[in-house]
Amino acid sequence: MPLATTGMDSLLRLSRAGEDLFQGWCHHGAPGRGFGGLTAAQALVAAGLTVRAGQLPHSLHGYFLSAVDPERPVGYQVERVRNGHAYATRRVTARQGDRQAFTLTASFKLPERTTRRHGARPAAPDPAALPNLLTAWRLNGGAAACSSLPFEVLDLRLVGRADTPAAEPGRHRQHVWLRAAQPLPDEGLLHAAALVYGSDLLFAPTAALDVEDPAPVRTTAPRTFMTSLDHAVWFHRPPRLDDWLLFDQRSPAAGDGRGLVQGELWSREGELVASVAQEAVLRPLR
Repeated sequence: MPLATTGMDSLLRLSRAGEDLFQGWCHHGAPGRGFGGLTAAQALVAAGLTVRAGQLPHSLHGYFLSAVDPERPVGYQVERVRNGHAYATRRVTARQGDRQAFTLTASFKLPERTTRRHGARPAAPDPAALPNLLTAWRLNGGAAACSSLPFEVLDLRLVGRADTPAAEPGRHRQHVWLRAAQPLPDEGLLHAAALVYGSDLLFAPTAALDVEDPAPVRTTAPRTFMTSLDHAVWFHRPPRLDDWLLFDQRSPAAGDGRGLVQGELWSREGELVASVAQEAVLRPLR
């Protein structure tokens, strides 16, 4: 049956429907379409349920092929591409009936103790000093543009647009704090999938900041049609979604009806948790 929950844990739980076959439900994103971030997150969960204990995802690459119908279940068929000593690769196809909606390739590995290296976390106001986006969504009548459920299962705080160097014209940048709105079980796969879910929120709209604000804080009608084409995540360390992560989002280019966005998720302590990239359809509404 269609989702009626507001808990991230429940959103990501799948039922087993056969050998390496799982089933889930997707909630609405834009009117009439399922939220792609949930489809990608559930596909990762399906893949993770077929690997060895202790192996966690380190990267995933997915393509959105067609819109998901939130009124019908989604089937996730897992193909066991490779089982190595440390690494395992899985391919997942999400289907509704005979229609493919999403494909995912994900790689998992056992942890290793090696030297870590990364840059510094961008400066941003403390999330406690920023308003919750669910409040903004309700005040601005966001129901006309998107579902409120992502803003209920995640606590989102929009820092807003960040300055880009004057030597880099044409680039857009914004920062968002996010964490699970309710406690999550201590399961690495679940936290990784929750990060994938959150990484698809407010990401593509970064490519259209020169035209309009993101839907939750916009007070005018949308001027841009956008939908995700693909999504990639690289996990640098196991994420924890029960504490704040700063999502630094950037768009270096747009054109030909497409926009490219890139970003990193950082812990409050300044650790680089994950890198993300996405391309989205980006067209003016007529």
